[in-house]
Amino acid sequence: MRVISLYSIKGGVGKTTAAVNLAYLNAAEGRRTLLCDLDPQASASFYLRIKPMAGQSAKMMVSSPDKAAGFIRATDYENLDLLPSDISFRKLDIRIDRAKHSKKALKLALRQFDEEYDTVFIDSPPNITLLSENIFRVSDIMLIPVIPTTLSKRTLEQLRAFLSRQEIHVEHVLPFFSMVDARKSLHKQTMDELWNAHPDFLQHYIPYRSEIERMGVLRAPLPAARPGSESAREIALLWQEILEKTSL
Repeated sequence: MRVISLYSIKGGVGKTTAAVNLAYLNAAEGRRTLLCDLDPQASASFYLRIKPMAGQSAKMMVSSPDKAAGFIRATDYENLDLLPSDISFRKLDIRIDRAKHSKKALKLALRQFDEEYDTVFIDSPPNITLLSENIFRVSDIMLIPVIPTTLSKRTLEQLRAFLSRQEIHVEHVLPFFSMVDARKSLHKQTMDELWNAHPDFLQHYIPYRSEIERMGVLRAPLPAARPGSESAREIALLWQEILEKTSL
């Protein structure tokens, strides 16, 4: 089982949009896929039209990790299941802090899925917290959406520094551009700078388009709802590049 996390220190960078679309594409290729929505905003759960079941809580994820499987829900898409989130997940950091093995709490919760799923995607909340550190330590692949602006560039540098200080090794840390507006000279300039400075930056990116914003209305992955759209094609190209880089 491979674990792929979508993470950014900064919110509002298109992280959940990428998580839902890429998890869908992975499942569409025949891999048994679980998307874990660990963001208390529950946007991934909203996109996939799934509400948490009664009794689900952040406490369950840490204190009784073996029970997490009971709250997984099938989506409308073959091979794609979801562990939905709710507002209680805002306390997940507190629960992890109290856990006996705080740096391994998430790993202990996910290991029960080793035989059932080929790939687990994690939609992470923003900021660097104990939960974030757990996500870093369990991830085989970290996908980092970056808006091509100065602040997003800075948060990427902060993340790299944190991983280095904590001696956290992730097999693949792959930043990619998100919410790109090709009409803006700042976006073009920043992209060129980062591509030149960081060879691991993916070449394909997710553009800023109204059809992607409409995912909130469609409540479906874009490649499923609008398979012939330009944005769906670009997301598919990004996914193919990820596959090539990581040998998934």
